[in-house]
Amino acid sequence: MTMVIENGWPHTASWAGEELRIGGVGVRELAAEFGTPAYVLDEEDFLERCARWRQALPDGEVHYGGKAFLCPEVVRWLDTAGLCLDVCTGGELAVAVAGGMDPARVVFHGNNKSLAELRRAVSWRVGCVVVDSFSEIGRLAALAAEAGVRQSVMVRVTPGVEAHTHEFIATGGDDSKFGFSLRAGLAAEAVRRVLAEPSLELTGLHSHIGSQITDLAGFTLAAHRMAGFLRAMEDEHGVTIPKLDLGGGLGIVHRNGDPLPPRPDEVVAAVREAVPDHVRLAVEPGRSIAGPTAVALYEVGTVKEIPGARTYVSVDGGMSDNPRPAMYGAAYTAVLASRLSTAPTREVTVVGKHCESGDVLVRDLPLPSDVRPGDLLAVPASGAYQRSMASNYNHVTRPPVVAVRDGVARVIVRRETEEDLLRLYV
Repeated sequence: MTMVIENGWPHTASWAGEELRIGGVGVRELAAEFGTPAYVLDEEDFLERCARWRQALPDGEVHYGGKAFLCPEVVRWLDTAGLCLDVCTGGELAVAVAGGMDPARVVFHGNNKSLAELRRAVSWRVGCVVVDSFSEIGRLAALAAEAGVRQSVMVRVTPGVEAHTHEFIATGGDDSKFGFSLRAGLAAEAVRRVLAEPSLELTGLHSHIGSQITDLAGFTLAAHRMAGFLRAMEDEHGVTIPKLDLGGGLGIVHRNGDPLPPRPDEVVAAVREAVPDHVRLAVEPGRSIAGPTAVALYEVGTVKEIPGARTYVSVDGGMSDNPRPAMYGAAYTAVLASRLSTAPTREVTVVGKHCESGDVLVRDLPLPSDVRPGDLLAVPASGAYQRSMASNYNHVTRPPVVAVRDGVARVIVRRETEEDLLRLYV
């Protein structure tokens, strides 16, 4: 039996005997030891994807987009792989430091950083703060002056590029909540204000056009617009702007028929030609590293056939551990992972256990017609924006993250317990 989608699975995923194995560990063993639902993360695959980005940009900077998935152990992997890290909240910054990342290698994003977050960034000597509003420029300058330091910043620019993705994850348009509009002249004014602050050092310009992007056109257009703006600012102010950060957003394959995204080296090659020779290029891949490295593992609880309508296969997770189908209409696939079946397939709808009709994980999925309670289903491409967006809706506990490598499985994020939930109540 072959994998359903080659590019959406961890590279160690294979069939041995009658079960799916990841990192040399069978799913039945994983379910027995760690329970379900669970995210199974292939450590070797994660590190290999980091290495591909470093190889694609050896003379630039690769900042892993921490919002995709972050925990202290992953921070240690990033450190080993030589990647920097971008965060967008004080909580993500705390995880970065807990994992041993030097704050000087952290880039701090966010459209509404609190005063406390900015103060922490300055006191911890975060490598760069990406300023996102005029008020933030003033606040950050005052905090840096008070601390007696010169804080490095990048100005986030919205270049007016349509990313051809879901509107909720498109961030490069002129009416985005993020950054300063290039077309409206706000980006140029932001550069002027940063240069006028003695306690701030303009070290670069930043843009990010969106997420789950699978073609190069948006990246290359953004690169040309940002490079042109950089040259214009250098000419106007007689300064050198040493860095251009073009963000992340490269998509991944979730199921058969999805377009294959460009490789990291193709993305870098496409944007590099627009970047002036004296400028250091930076990118921020998140999903393209973490996404394919993990599989969500579920146990089937019920199979409900509605004559003349559909068949529902209910699993022990749902929208609390993967809200993306409900939020964005994100489409996934799944396979029967705990046994082989020769039964003919039929289309089913895989749903979760939550009290919502919209709690659907996979629609119109062909599964063997003998799927039954106790079977294990595996959903690939589950490493990004699932655990990081997971909730306690209906007071369910969030699943663990289990890292696998060379036949060994270990918990890197433990399963929440009901005691964890009750501890918050007063």
